[in-house]
Amino acid sequence: MSDYLLRTESLVKRFGGLLVTDSVSIDVRPGELHAIIGPNGAGKTTLINQLSGELAANSGSVLFAGENVTALGIHQRARRGLLRSYQITSIFEGFTVLENTVLAAMGAKEHAFRFWKPMLARQDLVQIARQALEVTSLTDLADAPAAELAYGQRRQLELAMALAAQPKVLLLDEPMAGMSAQESAGVVALLKRLKGTHTILLIEHDMDAVFALADRITVLVYGKAMFSGTPDEIRNHPEVKAVYLGDEAIG
Repeated sequence: MSDYLLRTESLVKRFGGLLVTDSVSIDVRPGELHAIIGPNGAGKTTLINQLSGELAANSGSVLFAGENVTALGIHQRARRGLLRSYQITSIFEGFTVLENTVLAAMGAKEHAFRFWKPMLARQDLVQIARQALEVTSLTDLADAPAAELAYGQRRQLELAMALAAQPKVLLLDEPMAGMSAQESAGVVALLKRLKGTHTILLIEHDMDAVFALADRITVLVYGKAMFSGTPDEIRNHPEVKAVYLGDEAIG
């Protein structure tokens, strides 16, 4: 067995003359929450786009679950279980929370949506969906129309839909963006519950959340993976403190 589930080797992305990811080599181990941090413009979103298959690399490799997936597109990678949350999380306003989550489970398992068959008749998918709603604390809202959800609840639903697709690795790009402090605390609590049972690559600007959640952190600066280590190693790394964290202590 390999000691990583997802790995990049010297991954490069250029836009014209601009080098955005510069020979990035990282790995994500089974069951870990690995965070990517870095200043604005560091290449974090470009990197996650390359991992999901949304952007093709100019050079380098993406290895996933023992397979070289560098040449595969976004949907092929998603079918294998390498999933960026928003890929399947277009919320249908007129559907209930449960129906949206069942659709996400169906989309991960079926080659085409079979709308001629009542979706809630698929008890296997309903069970998967209800488990995802329980994990994300949305069980009480299962029958509520998605259109009635508050912003934070919609983000919870997006996560529930992503979990219903049963990914092997879940790519999360700033899941707490735009949330209140209370809503962010709810997502942190949710991600803590997922740790160990789900493998997650997280991009997040909220440093308190990152240091509370991550097993390992990679610092990306000017497209380069500057350093990877545990939260304590990142806190105490002099170059990381100088370039990114500054003189402020991270709690």
